[in-house]
Amino acid sequence: MDIMARLCFTLLVLSSSSSSSSRSMVAMAEIVTHVFGDSLTDVGNNNYLQYSLAKSNYAWYGVDYAGGQPTGRFSNGRTIGDIISEKLGIQSPPPYLSLSPNDDAFLKGINFASGGAGILNDTGLYFIQRLSFDDQINNFNKTKQIMKAKVGQEAANKLCNEALYFIGIGSNDYVNNYLQPFLADGQQYTHDEFVELLISTLDQQLTGLYELGARKIVFHGLGPLGCIPSQRVKSKKGECLKRVNEWVTEFNTRVQNLIHTLNRRLPNAKLAFADTYPVVLDLINNPTTYGFKVSNTSCCNVDTSIGGLCLPNSKLCSNRRDYVFWDAFHPSDAANVVLADKFFSSFFSSAPAAAPAPAH
Repeated sequence: MDIMARLCFTLLVLSSSSSSSSRSMVAMAEIVTHVFGDSLTDVGNNNYLQYSLAKSNYAWYGVDYAGGQPTGRFSNGRTIGDIISEKLGIQSPPPYLSLSPNDDAFLKGINFASGGAGILNDTGLYFIQRLSFDDQINNFNKTKQIMKAKVGQEAANKLCNEALYFIGIGSNDYVNNYLQPFLADGQQYTHDEFVELLISTLDQQLTGLYELGARKIVFHGLGPLGCIPSQRVKSKKGECLKRVNEWVTEFNTRVQNLIHTLNRRLPNAKLAFADTYPVVLDLINNPTTYGFKVSNTSCCNVDTSIGGLCLPNSKLCSNRRDYVFWDAFHPSDAANVVLADKFFSSFFSSAPAAAPAPAH
């Protein structure tokens, strides 16, 4: 386990304790989390983008979420971020675009994630509207200005310094950019050149977040994208795409090196890398170990090289808890529970109990 990860999550350890004293400490100093990323963590921002084609605000999405209605989450239920928030005993941060400028939620943590977003601004271009990582950082800058207006500069700086920042981005830079044969980046760059572009851009972006006050940052590495249903369908035998997974592994290694560099370069920075690749790969390769039956295709039966979202006319599987993937890109609620639990156990010596499964 990464030592920096332990340092970064010292504050979170309080939340995993069952003692009343620890719970009162958490209540006195409520944990503030900010979330940046793509459709894996979007909780509804894209619903507020009028022309965005990257939306999930229709049935069957949300069928296993509280109330059974779509919320803009790209899942049949919760995101990993939702489940982590449950474990921390806090509300899942609301979507940035849902808030009015005077909302007190700006002091308690915001979700800036946007379906289709990437590290590069041209990633997901055909979705018309989405909030790139640069857009999300700009929105965090606006958030900080609102915080300053509410509580003053010193208190706002303190809130930013002490908050936790969860970042999961980069999947779309491959799936909805480099791996698409009709887009320029896949033809213009070798992979070595492309990953260099991603890392140099990410360096500037993480440094920018640091300059805005972010200190405790967790970057979630990419999972085995070559094994998601939308990529398997490109294989004649429905197998994982080895080359894609090799590229993802290279990206993850480069991000880890970048994080070590930033921790040395930036005073008081506590950046950590959460290596989700082996966890997700094990879930895919050994689904029965975790109570699943199917990990090579989607519950929503939408595995195509074009599209892959669960449209209202899609036919669902008979038991959603049997499937690791909800649609061609995104894990099911049940899989997100497993991944969130694994994520926690990788940071704590005694992980909290598993989050409750949805009733359906």
